Amino acid sequence: MTAQIPADIAAVSDYEAFARERMTPSAWAYLSGGAADELTLADNQAAFQRVRLLNRVLGDLRGGHTRLQLCGLDLDYPILLAPVAYQKLAHADGELASALGASAMGAALVVSTQASVSLEDIARAAQTPLWFQLYIQPDREFTRELVWRAETVGYRALVVTVDAPVNGMRNREQRAAFALPDGVEAVNLRGMRSLPPSVAQPGSSPLFGSPLLASAPTWKDLEWLQSITRLPVLVKGVMNPLDAVRAVEHGVAGVVVSNHGGRTLDGLPATLDVLPAIAQAVQGRVPLLLDGGVRRGTDVFKALALGATAVMIGRPYVHGLATAGAAGVAHVLHLLRTELEVAMALTGCSTLTDIKASLVWR
Repeated sequence: MTAQIPADIAAVSDYEAFARERMTPSAWAYLSGGAADELTLADNQAAFQRVRLLNRVLGDLRGGHTRLQLCGLDLDYPILLAPVAYQKLAHADGELASALGASAMGAALVVSTQASVSLEDIARAAQTPLWFQLYIQPDREFTRELVWRAETVGYRALVVTVDAPVNGMRNREQRAAFALPDGVEAVNLRGMRSLPPSVAQPGSSPLFGSPLLASAPTWKDLEWLQSITRLPVLVKGVMNPLDAVRAVEHGVAGVVVSNHGGRTLDGLPATLDVLPAIAQAVQGRVPLLLDGGVRRGTDVFKALALGATAVMIGRPYVHGLATAGAAGVAHVLHLLRTELEVAMALTGCSTLTDIKASLVWR
């Protein structure tokens, strides 16, 4: 049953305290924590606070809207739900509740490979466009099967995460002794052939020389993936303009500027800080999405002004999910969309194409 939204929630950030009360310390460490000292995790939000807006007055706002086209989708506003693993850690209905909340608000949902509900069940529940986030698995034939399953039930694009050949050093999870509870698992990975035992020699590092990095995906694997699917392929986890250009040259449908929510390599810059350089390098040849640190509709505005086509949110909607199920997810989207529209009206922007870098004061 969907819980009621607490009456004193006025902004997306208000959900965080309620979510923490409703989750176990272990689950909270997993869903809210970052890598190492969590410098990148914190900087993702701080970057938006360092940017100011310049308003414009007396503009003609008749006929204003927030609609856009993105990789074949007609969306009402430029906010998507990012892939988040194991959502049953936050709410018993997990990804099914997120799909319901996204459907209520007409937002596209990106489903994680490590979802705690099958991609087929999510597709049956959703009344909104779905993309499938894919890790290219060491078992390439299993990866092929995942792609086929996503295509078969109507997912509209593949979002390939490329910045995590290994997990980051998540000390907060370690201190909380995080382990998946009974009843929560990556159900879409059932039946996948496991990696063989490490063959690292005594005295060597635990990674280099092991099968794990030997099977890590490369640009050739991206080409292979594109060859086996009819779906648009976006790459997620790009922070370097050189990689963005190379991805475009490989024919991707879009680039997601992301540092994995600060969960892989600590010490990376905030996504908003690298966005302008990536936008300059890509020159509009493909859509740019951004995730990491978005907590306000003004944050969405700032990202679009600095070169993004749309944004994805992760932790904010999971906080809504933990607090009030599907209603919380929908409310988070409603708050952000409303704040974006207010910011547009107060800066003289009637459509998303009016949002320019000239409206940002850095």
